[in-house]
Amino acid sequence: MDAFILFVLVLGLLFMGVPVAVSLGLSSILVIAFFSQDSMSSVALHLFTASQNYTLLAIPFFILASAFMSTGGVAKRIIRFAIATVGHFRGGLAMASVLACMLFAALSGSSPATVVAIGSIAIAGMREVGYSKEFASGIIANAGTLGILIPPSIVMVVYSAATDVSVGRMFLAGVIPGLVAGLMLMVAIYVMARIKGLPAEPWRGFQELLDGGKQAGWGLFLIIIILGGIYGGVFTPTEAAAVAAVYAFFIALFIYRDMGPMKDVPWVLDSDSKSARVGFSASVYALAFFFVWMILSFFATADMETVSAAGRAQLGLVLSVAIIVAYIAWRGQEGLARAPAMLAAGLPIWGRNLSLMGRNSFAVFFNEDTRKVMVDASKTTIMLMFIIVNALLFAHVLTAERIPQAITDVMLDAGFTWFTFLIAVNVLLLLGGQFMEPSGLLLIVAPVVFPIAMELGIDPVHLGIIMVVNMEIGMVTPPIGLNLFVTSGITGMSLMQVVRAALPFVAVLFVFLILVTYVPVLSTFLPYALMGPEIVTR
Repeated sequence: MDAFILFVLVLGLLFMGVPVAVSLGLSSILVIAFFSQDSMSSVALHLFTASQNYTLLAIPFFILASAFMSTGGVAKRIIRFAIATVGHFRGGLAMASVLACMLFAALSGSSPATVVAIGSIAIAGMREVGYSKEFASGIIANAGTLGILIPPSIVMVVYSAATDVSVGRMFLAGVIPGLVAGLMLMVAIYVMARIKGLPAEPWRGFQELLDGGKQAGWGLFLIIIILGGIYGGVFTPTEAAAVAAVYAFFIALFIYRDMGPMKDVPWVLDSDSKSARVGFSASVYALAFFFVWMILSFFATADMETVSAAGRAQLGLVLSVAIIVAYIAWRGQEGLARAPAMLAAGLPIWGRNLSLMGRNSFAVFFNEDTRKVMVDASKTTIMLMFIIVNALLFAHVLTAERIPQAITDVMLDAGFTWFTFLIAVNVLLLLGGQFMEPSGLLLIVAPVVFPIAMELGIDPVHLGIIMVVNMEIGMVTPPIGLNLFVTSGITGMSLMQVVRAALPFVAVLFVFLILVTYVPVLSTFLPYALMGPEIVTR
């Protein structure tokens, strides 16, 4: 009876237009106060215990890193690299948009952020070369959903917090499905491009590919820092999120200079001589290589006692010197004998930029751009945390009333197998995803279906990926599909126009959902290979 009252209250409040977080929390408190044998003091104790969940601390840091990386400059660099990679295929610009969304998803962990950052640039670019507005919008709305599947994903962190599944295993599990989903969208685009006669971008050569990779490299290196740090045993996911936030702050304000007091100030001026430019660039590449080398070698040898930091540094210095020599031999026209003079000529450029960075080292914290990013990230964090807290309260009531156990018994008595159970889970999540925000829906459903899945022998990591893919589809299905609203906002199209535009590619995601559901190796191969199977402790 208590369970019936609980769900009636939740659904009633939702249909009245009450926010999902308030609906979950208020219905839970009412049931505890008037119908349940549980006490309010136990609720306070549960919420206090939940607040100590170390995993949840990763969420605000990932949101902050995403906010700093969601600048126009980062998105433009990623799009350039994507076009240089796949733009020469038929429908290449659309395929490049999907690739750009995949790469940006690995930086942001958010679907709406991916749609805004990539879509605002890519849609305009596609329309300039002859793509219809509807076709371009449908691609971005669907490709943007990869933001919650490709790690690091905020939704995966939420699932891990709700079920005690390892965040690291969830991140690994999302890699192959994310690549498969992106590839399936690209294949669909290629087929449609052949049918519609859509144009291909000219092949711009390996030099453009290298230049694009170089421009996007500092941003994309964040992926290596996060995933390499976690799987190298250097960081916990929460620590990796904190490092990512600091790195994104530094890159956006000091390296890319897309925001803050140094916005649009170039590293090299037109007045600098060619020798100074070559010398400066050679030292920059050498320094960047040394930085990357030290980080990657640290991740790779963290468990090797025989490898010292001094040894790694010595080898890195030798390789960095080799890079300087090779670059000057390639770019310099005066021979290697002039290498010391070129490096010396580049020192004033270093001095000018370091001085500029030093003068603004404190100003960047109080700049209007920084303040806006911090405020926006804080608003998003507070909203999401409020949903999580109330959802955890809801989950507490479910557990106290033994609702998951009762549902488990009913399903097992009805003869449900893992196959039919996963069909039921998909139907439930697809329907719920049309009306609820992904994190809130996941926090409601996960405590109910998780015990059943464990009874039926379903891998908890595989279940998590299935739920995330369902959340993806929910992002592009009306009436509450967030990506639909975001795409409508950046294109000026009506919601129904965006829905019709996205529909062909939603069909691709449905096929992908079936594939992920019934081919569990896609989700479990990497976690099993690198970290072993998930051990269920509850």
